[in-house]
Amino acid sequence: MLLWTAVLLAFAGPLVARWSEPVLCHPVLIIESDDWGAGPLAQADALRHLSALLQRVRDRSGRPALMTLGVILEVPDGPRIAASNCTEYHALPLTDPRFDDVRAAMADGIAAGVFAPQLHGQCHYWPPAVLAAARTDDRVRAWLTAPEPAVTEGLPSPLQSRWVDASTLPSRALDPAVIEQAVAREAADFEASFRQVPRVAVATTFVWNDAVEAAWAQAGVEAVITPGRRATCRNAAGQPGCVDATMLTGERSLAGPTWLVRDIYFEPALGHPPQRLADGLAARTWQGRACLVETHRFNFLQAGEASLAALEAGLKVALAAFPDLRFVSPLELARALQARDPEWIETRLRPRIAAWRARLDEIPRFRRLSRLSGLALPLALLGGRT
Repeated sequence: MLLWTAVLLAFAGPLVARWSEPVLCHPVLIIESDDWGAGPLAQADALRHLSALLQRVRDRSGRPALMTLGVILEVPDGPRIAASNCTEYHALPLTDPRFDDVRAAMADGIAAGVFAPQLHGQCHYWPPAVLAAARTDDRVRAWLTAPEPAVTEGLPSPLQSRWVDASTLPSRALDPAVIEQAVAREAADFEASFRQVPRVAVATTFVWNDAVEAAWAQAGVEAVITPGRRATCRNAAGQPGCVDATMLTGERSLAGPTWLVRDIYFEPALGHPPQRLADGLAARTWQGRACLVETHRFNFLQAGEASLAALEAGLKVALAAFPDLRFVSPLELARALQARDPEWIETRLRPRIAAWRARLDEIPRFRRLSRLSGLALPLALLGGRT
């Protein structure tokens, strides 16, 4: 008993945090897709195919499957930047007539209830950093001056982070005042494009900080999509680093927005099978959590038909495995969590204990120590997996 008590006390913080995390009454699945907006014109057809697919798949209440669109509001205006010999940055905004079909396809999907736009960024990079890198990197220069709307996936990964200067590594932090101005501008441009203020934000490459969250909150953002941890820099190897916070779904940042965790990955173009959706949903439902699935635009541009077929098959497998599955938006989920809405949040003790037990295995070192100490046996009696 003393050993068990010692283990529980050593992990008291994460144990209590997972007990405090809300438990959902129903399985919830949200497909989260990033990088849409300004960019290749072929997106319009991809978005129309996605909209038709999502409208064919409905939950028990008749609501169609929902995909969020992490929206990028501009790409480089390559010819104008080339004309300046890469000394000046010029943007090609989503409101440009060249993107009329892309915006129309988004609007149609939003009206049909299958798309939910989210603020991904004014651009998928920090413009001064890309300009600086272009002076020494011919690949970046060619990307920045391309005559056609840019594909941001073509940038080196560190430069795809918007909220740091990664022109050299390790990256350098941006001035909070500059961040505030940049967020205010992109929030205004988002509203101009979608006739609504941004309520949900997701940082490019999941690199952001407190200053960004504070500016988002000021712009009207209520929920921030996270991978469960916050990286604030690109380290010397170019990887996201300087982690300063970890979070669980339903917790709130210092600035006020609700954190939601997105940690299931489904990229059909990379070979992920449809069953991956159902497996991810099963794991999160066992834990009493929503299943937020991350996917990206490139799947539906590079391998369109195959990715569409995999997504539809995955959604149908998920529905077959969980007939009570619900499709909701991240904003609805965040608001239900904060309100402790009894239609969505479990209040009965036994399901809450079972969900809590299922969450314990994710705590680093806890599973191993609980087995070595014998604590795993009484915990198994609470429900969940052993």
